[in-house]
This record gives sequence, C-alpha cells and structure tokens, in this order.
Amino acid sequence: MSITTRRAEDADTELLHALAERTFGLACPPGTLQADIDSFIATHLSEDSFRGYLADPGRVVLLVLDDGVPVGYSMLVDGPIKDPDVAAVVDQKVSIELSKFYLTGDRHGSGIAATLMAATLAEAAASGAAFCWLGVNQRNVRAAKFYAKNGFEVVGVKRFLVGAQWHDDHIRRRPLP
Repeated sequence: MSITTRRAEDADTELLHALAERTFGLACPPGTLQADIDSFIATHLSEDSFRGYLADPGRVVLLVLDDGVPVGYSMLVDGPIKDPDVAAVVDQKVSIELSKFYLTGDRHGSGIAATLMAATLAEAAASGAAFCWLGVNQRNVRAAKFYAKNGFEVVGVKRFLVGAQWHDDHIRRRPLP
C-alpha cells in the first residue's frame, strides 16, 4: 500500500466533488436529513465550488491517494473569520482554518488519515500561521478522538448550518510547529 498526498489542481474539481458526495454525510450526526446533506453539497461542495476554492490563493486543497486512487481530501483556509463565535476564541491574524478533512468510509481506521493530517499540518505551518483551528460536530465522536490525538483542543462552540438544519460544533485549535 502506497499512501501519497498532493495538492489538488484545477483538473481535480470533478474528483473532489465526487469525494465530497461520498464523504460529507459521514461527518453528519445521525438523523441529519439526506435532503439537507444534498443541499449542503450542492451549495458548498459542487464542482463550481471546488473550482473557486482551487483558484483562491488563500486556500490549499490536498488529496490523499492509496496506490494512486484518491480516497480523501483536506482544505486549509487563510482568511477572515466571519463567525463571531470563532472570532471570539481564535486570533485570525495568527491562525489558519482546517475547513475540510474527509476520508472515504472504507478507509477509516486504516492510518491514511494520519498521513493526510501530517501533510495538512505541514502546509498550515508553511503558511506562517502559529495555530490551526477547525469546527467539528459535537456528536462526531470518531472525528473528535482523531483531532484530540492530533493536538486539537476544544476552545469554544459554534453553530453550523447543513441545509435547513443547525448543528452544534466544537471549535478546536492546536499550535503549529
């Protein structure tokens, strides 16, 4: 098994959208309506959305591949914090957001996420940021354990809209080397 990471390119927009369709719902708590998940994907994880993300100089999108097959992605966002709950606990001048971190369900527990996280944190540190922060659903126990293992501590709470349904997230932050 050969696990590699690379920066996503413009030609990857269809692939990223397909990965988002397979992975976003895995991070949602039980009871989240499929219509809300589909609405979120259509609005924020479409091919057009990814085309814009890849063109944004304040974003880095990484792909993780297992023997050349894309099985997950992450996205860092360096820019203004619009959410007042996040802005209250995260200093945007010295922080970068880990906005997306998804792996296909068949690769959960395989160790591939650790490879993607190491590459993502290296990119975050290379940006010059002192901290990396993220939001994660409070009921996503698997993700919470993974982020804690990777040094992300809970520093606050915020709300996150999926379709028409609000979810409660933890804000987590970790220092960068």
